[in-house]
Amino acid sequence: MAEQDWLSARFAEHQKHLQAVAYRMLGSRSEAEDAVQEAWARVGRADTGQVENPGGWLTTVVARVCLNMMEARRSRPEDAAGALPPEPRTPQARVHPVAQADPEDEALLADSVGVALMVVLDTLAPAERLAFVLHDVFAVPFGEIGSIIDRSPAATRQLASRARRRVQGAVEASGPARSAKQETVAAFLAAARGGDFHALLDLLDPDAVAVGEFHGAEAVASFFAGRAQAARLALVDGEPAAVWTHHGVVKAVIGFTVQDGRITRIAVDTGPDRLRALDVVFLPASRKSRDE
Repeated sequence: MAEQDWLSARFAEHQKHLQAVAYRMLGSRSEAEDAVQEAWARVGRADTGQVENPGGWLTTVVARVCLNMMEARRSRPEDAAGALPPEPRTPQARVHPVAQADPEDEALLADSVGVALMVVLDTLAPAERLAFVLHDVFAVPFGEIGSIIDRSPAATRQLASRARRRVQGAVEASGPARSAKQETVAAFLAAARGGDFHALLDLLDPDAVAVGEFHGAEAVASFFAGRAQAARLALVDGEPAAVWTHHGVVKAVIGFTVQDGRITRIAVDTGPDRLRALDVVFLPASRKSRDE
């Protein structure tokens, strides 16, 4: 019973990370939830006596489940990465810590995964997608990824490289419009924090609406001038937005509708249930904002 309690506590501790891993691999929030639930069922039947790092082991378990799910929805047998054991192997030397990447690099990579990977999701073979996500986003070594997909480290590196080129192509194809919105939101936050009324007016459409109460650019600019001190630039489900947190918990998301370079609508969501379901990746301030 004590072992089960320990396992339940470790799983709860890493559940948010596991959900992020599954979501970035599968591109579907509902499928990610199913994958995490299946992973929990598997670890409940596994021998945890030799688990030295539960975060790394659980990441591996979720990765195996996701790979099985991706292979199951592929119709072409040549895309399969090979049979996997039905139960996770108890890790020994191959356990790894949950990666902590440089925040700015992680944000840029997550931008690619949150948006571009969704675009190319169906064009990547399951093994390619798993190698790219685990290595480029979560910094799992190629040797450990290879043990999941039954490939050598060199072959796994090639899979990740091929996937990276495809994702980069999607970034280049869809990036300018997304980057423009991101710059607009970042500029709005900078102007709001600095109380720059005229800069806010330049960014707002004359008929802009905010929080359902403020209509027109001047009213919206007046409301936000000097505010948003604690809001941070982020990608929310892949879209540029502003996020306010308290003690590390998301309390509010400010969403922006941008047309022709001007903000036409600003909405604030504070619903706890909705906020918990969002995929939030914090971004560094834009270069323009840092230089000003």
